[in-house]
Parts: sequence; structure tokens; C-alpha cells
Amino acid sequence: MGIFEPYRAIGYITSSVPFSVQRLGTETFVTVSVGKAFQIYNCAKLTLVLVGPQLRKKIRALASYRDYTFAAYGNDIAVVKRAHQVATWSRHNAKVNMLLLFGEHILSVDVDGNMFIWGFKGIEQNLAPLGHIKLDDKFTPTCIMHPDTYLNKVLQGSQEGTLQLWNISTKKKLYEFKGWESSISSCVSSPALDVVAVGCADGKIHVHNIRFDEELVTFVHSTRGAVTALSFSTDGQPLLASGGSSGVISIWNLEKRKLQSVVREAHDSSIVSLHFFANEPVLMSSSADNSIKMWIFDTSDGDPRLLRFRSGHSAPPLCIRYYANGRHILSAGQDRAFRLFSVIQDQQSRELSQRHVSKRAKKLRMKEEEIKLKPVIAFDCVHVAILLFWGQLVVGLSDLTFNQESAEAATWTCQERKSCAHNGEVVGVACDSTNTLLISAGYHGDIKVCFALQVWDFKRREVKSRWEIGCSVVKIVFHRINGLLATVADDLVIRLFDVVALRMDGKWLLSSSMDGTLRIWDVILARQIDAVHVSVSITALSLSPNMDVLATTHVDQNGVYLWVNQCMFSGPSNIDSYASGKEIVSVKMPSVSSVEGSEDKHSTNLVVDRTESKDTSVSSTFNQQIPDLVTLSLLPKSQWQSLINLDIIKARNKPIEPPKKPEKAPFFLPSIPSLSGEISFKPSESTKDEDTENDKEESKRKSDLPPSQFLQLLQSSAEMKNFSLFTDYMKSLSPSTLDMELRMLQIIDDDNEELDKRPEFISIELLLDYFMHEISCRNNFEFIQAVIRLFLKIHGETIRCHSKLQDKARELLEVQSAVWERIDKLFQSARCMVSFLSNSQF
Repeated sequence: MGIFEPYRAIGYITSSVPFSVQRLGTETFVTVSVGKAFQIYNCAKLTLVLVGPQLRKKIRALASYRDYTFAAYGNDIAVVKRAHQVATWSRHNAKVNMLLLFGEHILSVDVDGNMFIWGFKGIEQNLAPLGHIKLDDKFTPTCIMHPDTYLNKVLQGSQEGTLQLWNISTKKKLYEFKGWESSISSCVSSPALDVVAVGCADGKIHVHNIRFDEELVTFVHSTRGAVTALSFSTDGQPLLASGGSSGVISIWNLEKRKLQSVVREAHDSSIVSLHFFANEPVLMSSSADNSIKMWIFDTSDGDPRLLRFRSGHSAPPLCIRYYANGRHILSAGQDRAFRLFSVIQDQQSRELSQRHVSKRAKKLRMKEEEIKLKPVIAFDCVHVAILLFWGQLVVGLSDLTFNQESAEAATWTCQERKSCAHNGEVVGVACDSTNTLLISAGYHGDIKVCFALQVWDFKRREVKSRWEIGCSVVKIVFHRINGLLATVADDLVIRLFDVVALRMDGKWLLSSSMDGTLRIWDVILARQIDAVHVSVSITALSLSPNMDVLATTHVDQNGVYLWVNQCMFSGPSNIDSYASGKEIVSVKMPSVSSVEGSEDKHSTNLVVDRTESKDTSVSSTFNQQIPDLVTLSLLPKSQWQSLINLDIIKARNKPIEPPKKPEKAPFFLPSIPSLSGEISFKPSESTKDEDTENDKEESKRKSDLPPSQFLQLLQSSAEMKNFSLFTDYMKSLSPSTLDMELRMLQIIDDDNEELDKRPEFISIELLLDYFMHEISCRNNFEFIQAVIRLFLKIHGETIRCHSKLQDKARELLEVQSAVWERIDKLFQSARCMVSFLSNSQF
């Protein structure tokens, strides 16, 4: 454990896995993969509505149906209900590449040509696959689809270029199409019956009638590469959209049998998925460039225009910097994009515009790459400078109006030598909080502090001071509050310079290196206080202004990773409990999802073991609970709080005066005179004897009676190791009735040598076992806590006096402590989010 604990990763929109689209009522949702987790967006505004659990491996295929999401990873398939993994299908012995929703079934195909048929209705009973089909040896499946109106039939394309039609009910191959001597990369059904579109690796699209095995029309992509995605329009327009490996989207007119329009730079990488919305002129596309876009066909010329989109970095970011009191992060990288990420609301993340790059490129007849911002290697930001064009979300010198004098001032030169400011490449720049000092670093090891009059008008370009390091500088970081400048050189030494001799407030210096370590140094004591090792080396880091969250970027990773500073939530006095000193501790990187999937040892998953026979299924536990979280009882607050305050309630409800004696007794009751004058009643001797006999008979009858319903349910639940019925019964009791049931188990005469055999003693043991089970499962959490408090108040002395019960109580304490520790860990993340919200200005 280190000072900084993994929190979450931001900036991931989609990956190279095809998305899954479904319509629920009037809303349409798209499920996309983001590595080992999946995200669900509402297509109305592309707002993020759900993040799935973190799986063990990267997702390779997706399918969705209502609340269920099916994700193939490695050789397994995870069945996730909303955000909780409820089952794992594990019959495949090779990597699963494709999933297809087929009515009430899911078809899965692996790279070895095995296709399994799974039923997901009533998943807690149906865990084993319903069928298995082995494809031909010389048939390597690449895509799968269901032709409309073809009952129990699927069409599969192959790497060898052939198509096969299979009946999944009879498990027989019905027909094989010869193909077009090119690998098939995509296939999709059309609104017209018996007609499908097939995309090939040679860039050709074949619209084919599968009923008569006839070619209807062939389209050819003008760009090189395979046809990676296809989709037919269903709003009445005869359109076919196709995407290629070059990032181009082509729109084909089926009636005119020609190309209608081309979106040449729709994406920066290969098109992964295309989908026309049902009965709408809207096309959705996703790409391996970490973006998902929606295009609408509402122009007079028929060309699509961009309606809305969500995107992140398509290449790893190299520079990040916190901005706006820690609510936003600015980032730039190899994809030549300058982005702003919100750490509070994902919808606020966006790219800072470069002023209509596509339109300017068309006007100038140039490629977008030629006029885009050059790859950024270093940047600095000041609130005043950014606010100059914050309203338009525009960045770049071309957006500022300069006259000739100010334009010349934008280039810094050395007035002493009338030459460039540095003899070599500039590797870093920084400015102070008052915009009076500009700090620049050159690759050859010279650092200069230059005087500036105001934000953009650099009139006095004189060198104020200079430091010679003696070796090449790699990076500089300036801390505005205390005026300290940290430099990293090729000699692997971190140097600190006092630039303006201000008061030193900062205490920590964070550094990362390509060996995968993140080190924290105490500036005052000049020693290392913590060091962690991550699996992927850190390329840039930035600490939020209030030091509660650290942001990092990593090699070959397109996202920004957030780490929580545990010292901010537990107090500075506890830093020694988190810091590792000189020792290096290995930690996991933050994930997109905070919910663990099948890796979580505390979650109960349904797993089909591949070692068993095909006709058998294993595991019978079905858990609806989300891992790591607690489930509340949903009882009224007054009901479980009354268990805690029963003594106060009884004292409050106690009558003020004792009951009064009746003035006159009934005439038929026998009475005797007394000295006080009060009427006394004396039963006859025969009545006394009868009452004594009745008491004995009643006592004997009570001992022969079966146990109460409370004890019966407790005993039966303990035998079955399932306490759900017993918990439901306790929740149905009133607080006073539950108090009475617990007090009925009190041991009065505990001098008996065989105490552990008495039913009351056994029942107390069972209740302790029950409490341990429910707490470990985190079910009905607040209700169980209230019952435990009442139970210990009644039976605490009995437990203290007997060693056997003491051992059970110690086990209960250990379980209770472990669960509370996990909950407190989750609350740290919640408190981190509260800290974000408190610093925001919404």
C-alpha cells in the first residue's frame, strides 16, 4: 500500500471491439468495450449511464439484451446483469472472437471453429450450453449474422472467402457459398428479404441474394484496405454505409448503384462498427481511435454531417496539467489534439477546437494532418490566458489577434547575443502565477528566466538569470506557490532551483521513471518517503491543487489515470501507515470500472466448468448483490432504530401511576374480613391444589411442545446454510416481538454442568453463526447491525462467562472488522468525490 491508491481511469470511450446496440422503449443504448470493462451510453445525447465490472482479460466481443450484457474475454464469457457479473460461461478451449444475440439465445464462436449455443433466460437454472457445432477444419470464421426471417439459421463468413449457412437447431450445414476469392471481413442483413451485404479484405462490397445465390451489385472502395463494417438504412432511403480500415465512411445509393458521398476523415483509425438507427436518418460509427460518432443525413446534397460525438486521445498523451481548482485536466499528446477532461462529470470532457480543421483543409485543398496542431511536448497554462478564449473552447495562436509588434514578441530571442533563446531544442516552458516570469529549458542544459510585462505582450525579452546544468535536460516542472523549479537531466538526477525566492509551502516532489516507479520525496528532509511500482511506465503526472488526486499518463495508454491521496482523508499523522519509505511496493493501475468482476474473491459467480460433461451444470448460488458494497434491508428507519432504543421507549411508555384497585368486588367472589377494612379474596383449598396441578401440567406440556417458529426457522436455515427465510421472518416482527424472542433464549440457571447441550445455549450459538454469515455477505446491513446490538445487550453476560461462546464472538468480531475495513476503503473514494464536488463552483 502506498500514499496514492488507484482510483479510476478517464478518457476511454471505446476500443477496437464492435459495439452492441439495443432499443429499450423509446431510448436506444450502445454498449462499447474499454479494455477489460464495458460502458453503456444513452444515444440521445451520448451520455454515460453505466460502467461494467472489471474482468480478468480484455473484452473481445459484446452482445446485449435488456439488463444483461455478455462479454467475451479470453476463453470465457461473462454474463453481467447491469453492473454485477452473475455468471461465467467457460466451455470454450480457445479465444472467443464473436458473440451473436439470437432470440433467447447467445451464439459464441472461437478461433478454432467451435460454436456454442447458450440460453440466458432463467440463467440461474440454465448454466450449461444448449448445443455445440464444430465448423469445418478449412473454415476460419471471421463474422456471423442472422438473415431476417430465416428461422434458426445463421450465416458465417470465413477467412478463406467462403460463406456457410447453418441451422443451429439441427446443427447441420445447409449450404456453402463459394465466395469471391477474398477474405470476408464483415456481413450484414438488408431490409430486403434474402439480401445481404458482404465486405471483403480486397475493398469490395458484394450485395448478394442468398436464396438464389446471385450477385446483385458490387461496390469498390476507392481507398486501400478491407471493408470492416457495413449497415443498411431502414428509414426508407436506399442507402448502404461502409467503413474501411483507413477510417473512411462511404455512403452508397442502392437504387442508383453508385457512390453518393464519402466522409474521408471520419475517424483517425480503422472503422470498427456502423449502425443505422431504426427508422431514423442517423448513422453511428465507432473506431479504434477511441471515439464514437453520430452522423445525420439532413442536408440537401445527401452528405452526412456530424451530429454528436464522444472521443478521447487516439494516441498516448504526453503532457497533462490540472486546471480550474482540480476540476479539469488539460492534456496533449501524439495525436496532435489538445483535450480537456473533467474529473467530476464525464460529459464535460472534450477536445479544445482547432477552428474547423476539416473545413479549412477542404478550402485550402490540404490534408487535415498538415494544418493540425503539431505534437505538443510541453505546455503551461494560466487561468487568465485560458479564459481569453474559454467561451469558444478554442486553442492556438491563430485564434488570437496580433499586430506585427506583438507577433514578433511571440518569438523569444537573447538580446545579449541577438540570437535564439536556446542553442538547441526547447524541452520545457513554465510561467509564474503573476504572469511576470517565463521559464524556458533547452535540451543542451541551459535554463533561463525571462522577464515578461503581461500575459501576451512580451516587450522586455531580457534574460534575468541563467543556470548551466552541464548535461541534457529532459523535463522541467515549476511550482508557482513556492517558486521552486524541478529539473530532470540525462544523468538521472533531480535538481531543485529557487526561481523567485518566495516562501516555501510545498513539501513533496513526485518523480517517475521508465523503470515503472513513482517516487515521492520530502523536499525539506531531502529523502524518499514512498515509492510504488506500476506495470506500465508513467510518462507524465500532475497533482491537483489541493493534493487530493494525482493524475498520470502511461506508455501506450490513451487514458488518464487518477490516484487518491490517502493522507488527505485519514490525516497527516497516519502518513507512516501508508508510506513505504525506501521500499518499493507494487500496485495495480486504476481501472475504468471500480467494480471487480470474476476476479473478486468476495463475489459469488456462477461458473460452468469446462472439465465437466456437456450435459451437466455446476454451482447453484445466485447472488444479486454488487461486490464490495452493502445491501440495505429497505425497512423503515423507525423499525430498526427502535431495536436500539427499546429501553428508552419502554421507559417513556411506562404509566405514571400504578393501576387502581376496584372499589367494589363482584358479589360472587368469596371474601374474608381484614384489619385494614379492605376486601381480601381467599381461594378454597381445592382451588389451590388444582392450580398447582395445572401449573405442573402446563410446564410439562410446554416442555413437550415443539420450538417456536423463530427457533424452527433458525435451525432449518442453519442446516441449509441459507438464512434468507429466517431474515425475512425477523424483518416481519415488530421490535417488541423480536426483543421478546431473543429474551426467551436467556439462560437463568447456568450452574448446570451440561450447559452446552441446553436448547437455549445451542440457539445462541446458531445466532452467532447467523450474524457472521449475514455480515460476511453484507446483506440487510443496517438491520443486522441493530439486531446484533440488541442481542449482545441481552446475552452479553452469558457469552462472557462461557469459553465456547467467547470463541464464536471473537470470530464475529473478525468478520465485522474485515467488512467495516472494506466499507471504509470505499468511503475514501466517496469522500474523494465529495471533495471534488465541494471544490466545484456549480
